[in-house]
Amino acid sequence: MPARVLQREWLLLRLPEHASKCAVAVLYLVAYLILEWASFIHVHKGLPITPWDPGLGVAFALMIRGGPLGGLILFAGMVVAETIVLQNDVDWPTDLGVAVITATSYASVAALLHRYFRIDADLTHLRDVLLLLAAGLAGAVLNTVLLSAFLLAVGQFDITDVVQVARPLLIGDTIGIAVVTPLLLRFRIRERLKTRRLRSLALESALYLCLIGVALWLIIGSEEAHGFRLFYLLFVPVVIAAVRHGVDGACFSLAVTQFSLIGLLHFAGYDAGEFTEFQTLLLVLTVTGLIVGVVISERRNSDQIALDARARLAERQAEAAQVARVNLVSGMASALAHEINQPMTAARALGRAAQHLLRTPGGDLSRADSNLTTMLTHIDHAGDILRRVRNFIRRGHPHVSTINTRDMLEEAMTLAQAEASARHVRVDLDAPADLPDLHGDRVQLEQIVLNLVHNAVDAIAAAGQSPGHVHVMARHHAAPARIEIGVLDNGPGIEDESAGRLFDPLTTTKQDGLGLGLSICASIVEAHGGRVWLHSGKPGATEFRFSVPLDRSRER
Repeated sequence: MPARVLQREWLLLRLPEHASKCAVAVLYLVAYLILEWASFIHVHKGLPITPWDPGLGVAFALMIRGGPLGGLILFAGMVVAETIVLQNDVDWPTDLGVAVITATSYASVAALLHRYFRIDADLTHLRDVLLLLAAGLAGAVLNTVLLSAFLLAVGQFDITDVVQVARPLLIGDTIGIAVVTPLLLRFRIRERLKTRRLRSLALESALYLCLIGVALWLIIGSEEAHGFRLFYLLFVPVVIAAVRHGVDGACFSLAVTQFSLIGLLHFAGYDAGEFTEFQTLLLVLTVTGLIVGVVISERRNSDQIALDARARLAERQAEAAQVARVNLVSGMASALAHEINQPMTAARALGRAAQHLLRTPGGDLSRADSNLTTMLTHIDHAGDILRRVRNFIRRGHPHVSTINTRDMLEEAMTLAQAEASARHVRVDLDAPADLPDLHGDRVQLEQIVLNLVHNAVDAIAAAGQSPGHVHVMARHHAAPARIEIGVLDNGPGIEDESAGRLFDPLTTTKQDGLGLGLSICASIVEAHGGRVWLHSGKPGATEFRFSVPLDRSRER
């Protein structure tokens, strides 16, 4: 395919992306021009020196998100605003120089943020908010110094003018970035809200608007010191919004406060000096609100990360428990096959005998019926074994229910008996029939008993102990109310140096062990509000015990 055709197809593929960027650029440019027109309140020798520059905040947000494109938008916006929208009396070379200096100053600061400080544009951490505020201040200082030098050089200002405009210029640029830029950066990542949530936020937002309106009315309406002493009232709605909704609440409340204050000050006819005083106080409020908001958001994010980590850990533990169950059952497979083969063989023999009796003239029908009844008993026994194994190895979320303790232990013994018999180890159960019911996951509790019995059988077989004996017992204790279950064996015992680490993950005394069994047992018991421990590690009398509370309120 010719290179020209490939180039044309590549351009066609990239066209939607370029169109999207152009649309964003035009949108930001329009927003900049509207805000510049709305904030054009005070003029000094033909130049807008109002201590409030929201358009700069819009352009700086685009610089943080889109890189150099924001600098070009700021330059173009300033040129258009100075020559067409604002229509000031300054000659066009001076306007062009002011635009070049301002765009270059803030684009340079934004580039430093990206290259050396790696700011997160979503402002999810306190570090990012502090970097943004510091960058806004640094850009304002750099821009003020360079503009002052330039305007002095071209004769537009003298030293007295520089002293007069330096502070409002510095404050206006800084607070324009501090208020508008975080609002735009956070607005981009907001998730869609449900209708009920929107209604709740609408009512709460109306309350914040009322609080801010009352505070501004008291501030502007006060004749004493122009209401400066009442300015602290604005901290109340801003801090409440920040605590309630984190950095998003802070951005929203600060934007409402700033635009409302500017409108009221302009309506009341305050001069540039009084504007600057109020904006200085509002800059302190803005920094405070943003810091409180991002600290709250960061803490909530940390809590959510911790919850997600715990959920993932629980999922991994469930997977590990499933692996342990499968490994345990795989080790019991041959013994279970032998155990099932016995009732099936007996059932086959009884069935053939019954068939022979029925086919024989004058056969003994009562004996045939007895054979069939016994055959069904053997088949039910084999099916019962398979059902219990299937339930044991099933995977899924814990199924909490009321458990008959004696029945649960008997089922565990049924599953364990086959393997123990194949390895010539006797297993018996000592549990009263009137044991209280437990509340928990039956399969998980069975797994604990089976793991402990399986470990005991392994230890006895590995040591060549004969005769091998595993004794499972259960007792009810009243203070505190609990069921305590123990697994005692006459195996080789456990060395003292290993006893303290038995329940740690990846700790095992077996050559081919994974070191997960006892760790999983501990996790399951703790999830049920109990504990598991090594009661005795002596040779010939090794005993593990675990307890499960009857009172679920004791769980932590």
